[in-house]
Amino acid sequence: MRWLFFIAFALFFLKSPAQNPSPFSSTEIYQKIKKLNVLGSVLYVAAHPDDENTRLLAYLSNGKLYKTAYLSLTRGDGGQNLIGDEQGIALGLIRTQELLAARRIDGAEQFFSRAFDFGYSKGPGETLQFWNKEKILSDVVWIIRKFRPDIIITRFPTTGEGGHGNHTASAILAQEAFADAADTTKFPEQFKYGVTTWKPLRLLWNTFRFGSVNTESNSQFKINTGGYNALLGESYGEIAARSRSQHKTQGFGVPSSRGEQIDYFKTILGTAPKETLMDGVNTTWSRTGASGISQLISEIQNNYLPEHPERSVATLLNLYQKISELPDGYWKTEKLKEVKSLIRDCSGLFMEAYTRIHFVYPGQKFQLTFSADDRLGIPVKIESVQFMDNNETLLETLPLDETVNKTFNRTIPENTPVSQPYWLKYPMNKGSYNVYDQRLIGKPENDPLAINVLLDFSGIKIPFELPVRYKTNDPVKGEVYQPLFVVPKVEVSSAPDIALSINKNPVEIQDHVVKNDTSVTSVKTRAIYPSEVMTKNSGGVKKYFNGKTTNTVDSVRFQATADGQTYDRYKVLISYSHIPDIVYFPEALTKLVSVDLKTSGKTAGYIPGAGDKIPEALQQMGYTVATLSPADFTKEKLSRFDVIVSGVRAYNIHGWLNDVYPQLMDYVKNGGVLFVQYNTNNNIGPVKAKIGPYPFDISRTRITDEDAKVNFLNPADRLLNYPNKITGNDFDNWIQERSTYHAANYSGHYIPVLSMHDPGESLQEGSLIYDNYGKGRFVYCGLVMFRELPAGVPGAYRLFANLIAKPQP
Repeated sequence: MRWLFFIAFALFFLKSPAQNPSPFSSTEIYQKIKKLNVLGSVLYVAAHPDDENTRLLAYLSNGKLYKTAYLSLTRGDGGQNLIGDEQGIALGLIRTQELLAARRIDGAEQFFSRAFDFGYSKGPGETLQFWNKEKILSDVVWIIRKFRPDIIITRFPTTGEGGHGNHTASAILAQEAFADAADTTKFPEQFKYGVTTWKPLRLLWNTFRFGSVNTESNSQFKINTGGYNALLGESYGEIAARSRSQHKTQGFGVPSSRGEQIDYFKTILGTAPKETLMDGVNTTWSRTGASGISQLISEIQNNYLPEHPERSVATLLNLYQKISELPDGYWKTEKLKEVKSLIRDCSGLFMEAYTRIHFVYPGQKFQLTFSADDRLGIPVKIESVQFMDNNETLLETLPLDETVNKTFNRTIPENTPVSQPYWLKYPMNKGSYNVYDQRLIGKPENDPLAINVLLDFSGIKIPFELPVRYKTNDPVKGEVYQPLFVVPKVEVSSAPDIALSINKNPVEIQDHVVKNDTSVTSVKTRAIYPSEVMTKNSGGVKKYFNGKTTNTVDSVRFQATADGQTYDRYKVLISYSHIPDIVYFPEALTKLVSVDLKTSGKTAGYIPGAGDKIPEALQQMGYTVATLSPADFTKEKLSRFDVIVSGVRAYNIHGWLNDVYPQLMDYVKNGGVLFVQYNTNNNIGPVKAKIGPYPFDISRTRITDEDAKVNFLNPADRLLNYPNKITGNDFDNWIQERSTYHAANYSGHYIPVLSMHDPGESLQEGSLIYDNYGKGRFVYCGLVMFRELPAGVPGAYRLFANLIAKPQP
């Protein structure tokens, strides 16, 4: 009867959302007790968020109970965003939290290197050059020395079957780090931070079957990772599906898998496994030299009562003391953390620390509440509560199942740094972030503001750290927890992000000041800009322009001074329901783009896609922009627009575009311009709608070299001459890549405009095609306008103006 209750309790237990306090069910507690007797660790290595094998991670963490982690070399900054318009650094912040959400489900830990995801790369040489190979290699070595994995598993091989150059580079770095981590002459500066050399037993490649690429073989070592975990009530495939589906920005929601699922492994370095992945690894307490610990854990496991987990607390406290007496070492530290967590969980002890405000600034006074409830009656006394430098002695015994709330008036120290993600604190290099505190490297995010609580369990004193959260109640969602963020006393920002000065016409750039500390009395702002930039006052409004040259980009920065302090940043808050809130603090900066530009057209309709900032670019160019919905696709409504622009991947995500295909073609035939940005046929969803007036396919061809030479197939082509004369200079200073998802197998009606190629490859002509259909024009554009326009590339604006221009009479 006891075990029927045990399993039923597990099946109906739901984990709390990301920021909410997360109690553990009796089955999960039992899993954690079992894990105490397993001293083995596995590190999985790949390049990006979503590269990881979530089923394998779930199996290793929840089935084999190994300490399991995923090292993603990048934060996925260079991908596309299907749920918003964040790109680059902001997208990397979101994808970081999506990985952490995934790890909360599959039970693994998460690490990152300083590598920046600069987009698709066709070879590891380019990748390692961008990243600075030695820099990122040192990060991988550091993480191996810190995490001390018994085995390392890579998602990709060094031989290129993974396709993406980042993928191959991740395997190359893992292979070199496997040896370097054990070499005292490699990165010796790390040793002063407490790590020692470490030698994993083996390095394996988790082979795969991706589309037409099959690297699996029956001769390889294989295991079934699709089993069912009765304690958790799920198969590892079901856990993995929930985990992988956290990658919402990439559209990686997947169905659950059940039944046998085989994973294959090829041995790259070290001895090959024969029976288990951990062949030859001592995963018991004997590896530490400790005696009696394993037997005590077995006693706790055998005597565990799911209806009364509190009856295990006394033995857990004894175990805590015995482990504390062991010589210092990796497994002592890790297992003490696990035992502390179990003591809290088995006690039914609820503790939290919260405020009623989301943001605090240095020097701010605020109320902090510590709440505790001894729900199962274990004798426990709160000895002290400490927040930063403030320590409060309580010496209060918790009553049975009665919530005790203690509210303290606290002050954020003046020297507290703002909550800027640590990897954004310093300016980055082209291919990597700069982090100068070795101890931070590898961490997925900043440590939260926290309180330290010292509890006394009948004379055994145990410290606990609790994150301080912002707690509120939402009428729809109920109780909501979010991180507590530190912001500057004064924020300064500027708008717009891109100020387009067309033909040397002055443009307004506004600065905006927010006083988070309302006691600040006097704030003065100033603009900082190069000598080429000139200003003009018009009607009391200060406007800016480059008086010397055109087709250039200048930076106009703003600073605010208050009470002797200088401020030059502002808060950006990113909120999505599947992850905690995120903040970061960009510099107050506007790019002044001076461009020699002519346009032909005034009104634009925009079909939203996966998220881009094309509407803002159109507005900067002088267009009036309206966002279109299915109801707008009538002849009368469409006739208002000189051009209709579809967002990236719009045809992937809007099935209704197939229904309005006749109206769009009539619009073009009657003189309109339809400009379609790239779409794809990958897992996001194949293009089911007709796009152009004549057939064409969408390939996976792309030009990743942003400096690739661009050839004009017909220099006299109208698209290269009206209303702007396009030259090779208009392709200078592009970022990340030239193009993606080219048109292929297109009808002879279409006219290709450009050719280009990556190093060592043949010329490609499908990046830009068009057809003069009826009185209008259809354009399919694989050129990455969605990256270049928000980056303020002058030539991209000039070319874009031509591609969307009303046809000449």
